[in-house]
Amino acid sequence: MTDFLPVDEQMDLLQKGAAEIIRIADLRERIEESRKTGRPLRVKAGFDPTAPDLHLGHTVLMRKLRHFQQLGHTVIFLIGDFTSLIGDPTGRNITRKALTRSQIDENAVTYKQQVFKILDEKLTEVRYNSEWLGKLDYEQTIRLAARFTVSQMLERDDFHKRYQAEQPISLHEFLYPVMQGYDSVCLECDVELGGTDQKFNLLCGRELQRQYGQKPQIVLMTPILEGLDGVQKMSKSLGNAIGINEPPAEMYGKLMSISDELMWKYWVLLTDLKQSEVDALQASVATGSAHPMEVKKRLARTITADFHGEEAAQSADENWAKMFQQKETAEDLEEVAVAFADVAGSEPNQIRLPKLLVQISLASSNAEANRKIAEKAVKLDGEPAAAAIISVPALPARIVVRLGKRAKVAVIA
Repeated sequence: MTDFLPVDEQMDLLQKGAAEIIRIADLRERIEESRKTGRPLRVKAGFDPTAPDLHLGHTVLMRKLRHFQQLGHTVIFLIGDFTSLIGDPTGRNITRKALTRSQIDENAVTYKQQVFKILDEKLTEVRYNSEWLGKLDYEQTIRLAARFTVSQMLERDDFHKRYQAEQPISLHEFLYPVMQGYDSVCLECDVELGGTDQKFNLLCGRELQRQYGQKPQIVLMTPILEGLDGVQKMSKSLGNAIGINEPPAEMYGKLMSISDELMWKYWVLLTDLKQSEVDALQASVATGSAHPMEVKKRLARTITADFHGEEAAQSADENWAKMFQQKETAEDLEEVAVAFADVAGSEPNQIRLPKLLVQISLASSNAEANRKIAEKAVKLDGEPAAAAIISVPALPARIVVRLGKRAKVAVIA
């Protein structure tokens, strides 16, 4: 019999970072029952392999899966190789472009390689929903679809908005939440995890389980993790994501670029610190006993170490400090020689920054360079560039120029 932790301790860990649980009382009851019977809860989260790489946004659910795993429950990492053929319409205002079977299979392989940076491979049940969805014949699919009405589907926010705007909704898109719900029936789930944007799909699982005579699963939803811009959901297509396979220095640097406000959400959702510990950190910053920069550096080290190990995280930390705090150059940063005449301003020792960005190939044109300067995206020796014309004390000059995640040393003479 599994030696489960007391119910209150389990609930404390599982509620950390949860946006909504349907229902909390049911989760407590199911955990109490699990302790009495010794039967672990069956907990799943599904991931459609629509892109080859996972980013930190995906790991919010994985980390919560790990919490269940640490508590002795059975964790199911479900690869939606069949539902990927439909494409999750959540949050979409257009129909997703269909992937080929070979694309899905290739992406699924990379998912399996990456997920065990978070989960314990020996304790994880990896399943593919093609195991049961691929076996449904036409009649069975029709009977499954008949369990929901069109009006129920149109209650879903994104479908409703598209319908009202007279934007096309393909029939197969209605099948996605039905298929996701059927996954829960076939796996006999006690708990399903998902983002808050997945609420409709998750509730479909509860409804189908009732109809199939099963106890409806508990739904645990986590918040949507904003990307580097602090506004949009983390997404590779939006260019605001941190990939879990990115090099340590790149991951660390991106984490240091997030806002101080967003940092606290990352502490809650992307680390194993208890909520009380995160609250204590936040209080120390508020009272001035800790500097937000040092707390953010600790966050960047913690997350980078999770995926690359302590040694790589420490090296990334030291390199970042050399580049941005001590204004030294990282050992592997490329140096580019620039003729002063090619970037000279109208006054002695003045430099036209847009021309410099083009000369060192950080911008493709003066127009792009001016736009990036206006967006405060350009840093010189770790400080945001305030204007398109800069002055240097003397020539030759050596400047660390950074645009986004790319940086070079300009040696101007």
